[in-house]
Amino acid sequence: MAWLLLLVAGILEICWAVGLKYTQGFTRPVPTALTLSAMVVSIALLGLAVRTLPIGTAYAIWTGIGAVGTVITGIVLLNEPVSAPRLICVCLIIVGIIGLKLVTPA
Repeated sequence: MAWLLLLVAGILEICWAVGLKYTQGFTRPVPTALTLSAMVVSIALLGLAVRTLPIGTAYAIWTGIGAVGTVITGIVLLNEPVSAPRLICVCLIIVGIIGLKLVTPA
């Protein structure tokens, strides 16, 4: 269950990171409210996950999911640049996420 909570927390981290772009500096009320809500729920779910999982592992995976998802979302939705070095770095983050999952009991 903790891994599922962590996954959802990571997905919500992607939502709030991308949502920051749409708040336009927190000047747009609806995107701002949605972004802040995603932040709060994401942190709350991370907090629940670390009741069972080691904090170092959970935090690294949470930020990794957020980083990879935000880069991919930026490429797909926001037409951010795609380059081989950028994709290689994203792949390295994914390898790190998988590695931490494989070596962490729970």
